[in-house]
Amino acid sequence: MDFIETRRRNSLTRKIILVAALTLLLIFLINLFSGTPRKSIKHEAGVTHVLVTGGAGYIGSHAVLRLLKDSYRVTIVDNLSRGNMGAVKLLQQLYPDPGRLQFIYADLGDASSVDKIFSENAFDAVMHFAAVAYVGESTAEPLRLFSHTNYIYHFTTYYFTSLCNTKSRLIYLLCRYYHNITSNTLLVVKAMAAHGVKTLIYSSTCATYGEPDKMPITEITPQVPINPYGKAKKMAEDMIRDFAKTSDMGVMILRYFNVIGSDPEGRLGEAPRPELREQGRISGACFDAARGIIPGLKIRGTDYNTADGTCVRDYIDVTDLIDAHVKALAHATPRKVGIYNVGTGKGSSVKEFVEACKKATGVNIKIDYLSRRPGDYAEVYSDPSKIWNELNWKAKYTNLEESLAVAWRWQKGHRNGYDN
Repeated sequence: MDFIETRRRNSLTRKIILVAALTLLLIFLINLFSGTPRKSIKHEAGVTHVLVTGGAGYIGSHAVLRLLKDSYRVTIVDNLSRGNMGAVKLLQQLYPDPGRLQFIYADLGDASSVDKIFSENAFDAVMHFAAVAYVGESTAEPLRLFSHTNYIYHFTTYYFTSLCNTKSRLIYLLCRYYHNITSNTLLVVKAMAAHGVKTLIYSSTCATYGEPDKMPITEITPQVPINPYGKAKKMAEDMIRDFAKTSDMGVMILRYFNVIGSDPEGRLGEAPRPELREQGRISGACFDAARGIIPGLKIRGTDYNTADGTCVRDYIDVTDLIDAHVKALAHATPRKVGIYNVGTGKGSSVKEFVEACKKATGVNIKIDYLSRRPGDYAEVYSDPSKIWNELNWKAKYTNLEESLAVAWRWQKGHRNGYDN
């Protein structure tokens, strides 16, 4: 009997310990992912506090790294649907001083959460990166519904939201990008206005131009986007510009081209979720092929009206891109909207890109030639003279092979991304 009773007591003790451990784990996860409890960060003389939405993502995390290096105070807001908590943890390790870096797990589509974030923090500026951002993904299923886009475009916010909340699967597919990009941007801008945040650096895209008749693209090139991603970004731009007409907010809109590369010191890189690899950047696909994760690289479209039949793009290194954001932040002026193309001014074909990737990785990657991807355009490259003249910015990392080699070093050392 004593033996049985002892076993019962031991079993009960183990259960109590297990319950306590699970309770502590639950409390830890709630604190980690809700971003609470947290101290309200107030304005401090001589310190600029920047909210970086999407700061756990590829581009956003590089922006946070640069801002911290330049002595900015940073708050990241990210729902981790595309971002990496591993990138956030690395940044926290690099800059552990209290008050330098704050992470808040939140969805920008939740108006009450957005308002709470702004009410509990004294931001001086916002860099708005958060968005779903794959052209192929935006176009994969809604193609047959393009006839709806003009209808949606002219909707007021109320009707726009109502339409996207319908139970129709077809409308939902089309609205996903509009809701994530356009509607969420509206919530951010409204919160900025309500809480007196006067500077916005908006991450836009060359996809708003569509397929222009003339190259290179300037800031006055007509915006005629041809895919949901570009259309949603243009809607967000229009909304921001309309709001700016009646406010004293300083706005910088950066339309950038195809982003490649990674942190030259090897701390950060691009680590998309496995399920998004098919829709991701060509650099990611090249690296996956070089590492044997996929059997080869798929080139979509060899019959474009270009020198070698493949698409021509302007590839901008992420380090240069973030430098442009920092310069835009420094030059933002109240009651003014600055719009800038961020590119190298030089186009490279997909075939040229693949050859550079082969050299950078040292792997003879197998190539499969397929039909065109819907929503793609033949040739896009920038005229960056405006940003050079007004912000004194110019791309420095313009060698494709070198940028890819830097990114490849990170990929080789992080076969499982950030291991989270």
